Amino acid sequence: MSAFHVKFLTPNSFFNPVSSTRLYANPSQTAVPAAPAQAPKEIAAERLEPRVEKRDGYYILKEKFRDGINPQEKVKVAGEPMKLFMENGIEELAKIPFEELDKSKDTKDDVDVRLKWLGLFHRRKHQYGRFMMRLKLPNGVTTSAQTRYLASVIKQYGEQGCADITTRQNWQIRGVTLPDVPAILKGLKEVGLTSVQSGMDNVRNAVGNPLAGIDPHEIVDTRPYLDMLSHFITANSKGNPEFTNLPRKWNVCVIGSHDLYEHPHINDLAYMPATKNGRFGFNLLVGGFFSAKRCAEAIPLDAWVSEEDVVPVCGAILEAFRDLGFRGNRQKCRMMWLIDELGIEGFRLEVVKRMPQQALERASSEDLIDHKWERRDYFGMHPQKQEGLSFVGLHIPVGRVQADDMEKLARLADEYGSGELRLTVEQNIIIPNIENSKVKALLDEPLLKEKFLPEPPILMKGLVACTGNQFCGQAIIETKAQALKVTEEVERLVSVTRPVRMHWTGCPNTCGQVQVADIGFMGCMTRDENGKVVEGVDVFLGGRIGSDSHLGDIYKKGVPCKDLVPFVVDLMIEKFGAVRREREEGEE
Repeated sequence: MSAFHVKFLTPNSFFNPVSSTRLYANPSQTAVPAAPAQAPKEIAAERLEPRVEKRDGYYILKEKFRDGINPQEKVKVAGEPMKLFMENGIEELAKIPFEELDKSKDTKDDVDVRLKWLGLFHRRKHQYGRFMMRLKLPNGVTTSAQTRYLASVIKQYGEQGCADITTRQNWQIRGVTLPDVPAILKGLKEVGLTSVQSGMDNVRNAVGNPLAGIDPHEIVDTRPYLDMLSHFITANSKGNPEFTNLPRKWNVCVIGSHDLYEHPHINDLAYMPATKNGRFGFNLLVGGFFSAKRCAEAIPLDAWVSEEDVVPVCGAILEAFRDLGFRGNRQKCRMMWLIDELGIEGFRLEVVKRMPQQALERASSEDLIDHKWERRDYFGMHPQKQEGLSFVGLHIPVGRVQADDMEKLARLADEYGSGELRLTVEQNIIIPNIENSKVKALLDEPLLKEKFLPEPPILMKGLVACTGNQFCGQAIIETKAQALKVTEEVERLVSVTRPVRMHWTGCPNTCGQVQVADIGFMGCMTRDENGKVVEGVDVFLGGRIGSDSHLGDIYKKGVPCKDLVPFVVDLMIEKFGAVRREREEGEE
């Protein structure tokens, strides 16, 4: 860690960001006195006793804290999930006929719960016997070889197989059958991928700037930090029991640009670039999350860490959450509930106790993020900071990709770039490191003309959709196809002058992150004008991303899906300055 240094960048041309302010804030101009630390809440000593203990190499909930725990905690107590990976339990499980697995509660729990620690999610409701497999992909960086391998996996499943780009900047593949899993895990390792610790009560994919290392205006290259964090959390993909028995899932991001592509306000831990006394480091935000019952924005921990302490502070925060977090009602088990109980200063004290030196500096006022910056669009061709190279941003409609598409994308990355692809949290792809002389030929490729457009229609640019009930058993409505259909219809009826970001999520778990969208659609059941129960959505409005990010609020509940096109047209006109398109003569 001590040898890891950050090189500060100087601004040069990029695709004309609106902000005309300097790249780095001048501390003498922006420094403000730090708010005095709040006195910590009085918390009984017994409440601060860790609720877990280590036995035989794994953390387990202490017996005296098992009253009132949720069903998922009971599954963890009954059998350590990581043994399926770290002790090759998956090898034996994969040999058992699938129908036999349901006959025992223990093996049924393996299939439906414990396998999620390996990134395997059984699609019991809609694809019985098949799994979605979620990968780890720090900073969303993948290679052509990895992409080809994933394509080869889903290709063998025919219509059951496909891939999705997720809102956490990584891949999910579908159609996987259990007997194939040991071989797939081996294949993943050979191409430098892993699915371990990507589901359930683990740290989810670590998110960073999709333009890291190629953006002329980046603050810092986020890739080294995300690689270090991911290797630390998963013990170099071998599995790390220190962090596999968390009370709930946990999200982390490192901010690398003024655009805040990483959405820091919705992460449990966000590293915000800041200097302090001439040293580079990060201020910390904590506690951001979405759930069915509550959504909360991340708040300042009043802490700054140097680059050398990026990993130690992550570990300290995770340990505090692991040791003290709630394990009862699953809706109250995310880290912000613990912060609420202890108070931010009390939570900070628990983090300090777990730091290697039992010390944590207060936040810096030397924020490096330009809060007047207007978030940039990465679609199409843009020059990189490396002379003679460009990147091209491609629109992947609602993130769904077939095996043939993945093979074609891998070929394009090899033929025109450096064999690298970048995934984004908006479910799109960036091909970096393209020689300028090759850009035109790339843009003329049939795939970019017909399917994955570098310049998508304006309302398609910000369209995001979760899996929906095509595959997900928790989703109430179908999302991906419906999102595309509604957006195409609305775009045919109105003209807008700027992108309007629309997010779809099939249920209140809000994997589609509707609260950050300009317009969000959350699946529900409702009644139509005749009183008939039909699929519908609750509509959210006003979410913001970038420098003035905040969560949107519910605007209207229970809009039938069949009525959405005229509803959204009116909303576009009323709230977003859209105008109706004139119909051609004879058009119905």
